[in-house]
Amino acid sequence: MNPLSRTSLALILPLSLCVSAQLSAANARDLQQNHAQLVAAPAWMSDKAEHIYGLPDVKSNKKGTLTLTTDALTFSGNSGTTSIPRGSVTAVSAGNQRVELWGIGGRILRMTIPDGGGLAAAAVMHHRVDMLTVEFTDPKGGDHGAVFFLPANEAERALQSFALRPVPARRSSETPCQNPQVEAGSVLVSAPNWDHAEVPAAYRALVYEHVIDRLRHTKNVGHIYRDGEVDGHDGCPQHTIRISIAKFKEGSSVKRAFLGPAGMFVGTTQMKFDVTFTDNSEKLDSSEQITATMRGESESTNVADQIAKHLAKHYATALRNSGKSDLAKNNGPTS
Repeated sequence: MNPLSRTSLALILPLSLCVSAQLSAANARDLQQNHAQLVAAPAWMSDKAEHIYGLPDVKSNKKGTLTLTTDALTFSGNSGTTSIPRGSVTAVSAGNQRVELWGIGGRILRMTIPDGGGLAAAAVMHHRVDMLTVEFTDPKGGDHGAVFFLPANEAERALQSFALRPVPARRSSETPCQNPQVEAGSVLVSAPNWDHAEVPAAYRALVYEHVIDRLRHTKNVGHIYRDGEVDGHDGCPQHTIRISIAKFKEGSSVKRAFLGPAGMFVGTTQMKFDVTFTDNSEKLDSSEQITATMRGESESTNVADQIAKHLAKHYATALRNSGKSDLAKNNGPTS
């Protein structure tokens, strides 16, 4: 080999190695960028979502964008952004209901149309919205449920995206408290028993969330433990509320619309629950049956809040009666 060839080879070899290293680095960067894009890309998104109830720190009936990625389910609105870690989601359900386009005004308008025209108008004055119900746990293990309204068919697509990854197993309810102290005024709200009726997931989530919120505004009620909550606050809950569905009948706004004025008395949503209030000392042991009937738009939300309102009222009464009983024992006749 002549000197020129040896010199050329000596120059070309380092250059080739340098180019190869640069190409490898560039390919690595491209792979990293592509991977980052795949991770960041939403598996599903709806920019016309409405939060009905259940997300912590988000007011009800707020509109925004609901996004599902490999890491989290995120709701973004004008008031801020809230995320649920994907691993905290325990169940997802899709359902739908029909709502009136013009609300109460539409019903009044139909009543004024002569010759049965209101019945014909009812057929076109409704549109379908989907409901997406997301059940999840907080960092303490407490159960939550959030409900969203979505455009028609969007909830089914969201459900398919969630199905790509199985949800973790749920903890057993009412985990025994290991803290020897009893936290005065606290109450554990057990997950309702839905075995005696077929109840859509949205109603189930809304009943539980409304009960929790109503109890927060009830006098003499301290910390409220959710089902599955394992981290003690300042001790174990003093009282326990157990809820069991006894009857459920879902209403139909379309049926009421077709029946005109008579529809105000039929096609209503009805719920009936058996409820018990207890404590470990057996000073409080009360059973009640609570019912609610609702007609009109947003039935799932309204009937759930009505049940919660009645339950909180009965619980407050049970606490007062228990206090009076203790006072009577303490002030009883002495010999």
